[in-house]
Amino acid sequence: MTGIWQGVRLHLHAEWTKLRTVGGTRWLWLGIVVVTVAVSAAAASVVNCPPTGCAYDVPRVSLTGVQVGQAVVAILAVLAISGEYATGMIRTTLTAMPHRGTVLAVKAALLVGLTLTAGTVAVLASLLAGRLILPGNGFAPAPGHGLLSLADGPTLRAAAGSVLYLALIALFSLGVGAAVRDSAAAIGIVLGVPYLFSILTAMTENQELARFLYQVSPMNAGLTIQATVDLAAIPLAPWAGLGVLAAWSAAALLAGGLLLRFRDA
Repeated sequence: MTGIWQGVRLHLHAEWTKLRTVGGTRWLWLGIVVVTVAVSAAAASVVNCPPTGCAYDVPRVSLTGVQVGQAVVAILAVLAISGEYATGMIRTTLTAMPHRGTVLAVKAALLVGLTLTAGTVAVLASLLAGRLILPGNGFAPAPGHGLLSLADGPTLRAAAGSVLYLALIALFSLGVGAAVRDSAAAIGIVLGVPYLFSILTAMTENQELARFLYQVSPMNAGLTIQATVDLAAIPLAPWAGLGVLAAWSAAALLAGGLLLRFRDA
């Protein structure tokens, strides 16, 4: 048992060294923050609330950038494994750590750590941007509440859930990358599937079918975690929606892990 844990620690260090020394990784990590905050600030700048009131979900508006930042997360996660197939380094990795499930688990742990760190910074900065920008556009806090305060339960849930959403996107993308191997194809899948479901939901005229597509969509269902108003009108409860994305991520990791185990490098 001691030998196994020593091997895991050594592999963690090796994977961290690979991620840390690849120039693209640090830029993608920074890109998660920059893109998320920039899009969130832009969204907060273009909405207005007249004196008669408006129906905007303020936390959700301030976290709009998560929908775009997830693309950077997906690219980072795919490249974490498909990049090794492109360079042939995967053979060295699997020689050093023959337990292939452990290889994928270590990559997943490091990616989750990186994504949670970047996601937390991005989400907090997005909320701060919304708190600074939205009052100038007519938004005012409800009596007894601060505007976009983490002391408010629904806002805290939207913020924490958005960080978890990004981490689950990373795991989903890692699983797809492990299964597909090719960087371009894997990135196309992890970017296309969430947005495709969203487009199909918006285009479907049949209300029952549209509701079903919403409920199984990794992006639509997952981002329900950001909703803080009119929850009864949403096809899924916030945490249930995040659970849908978790199921997609688990399925992708399972498929990627099985293919990594039984397929030649």
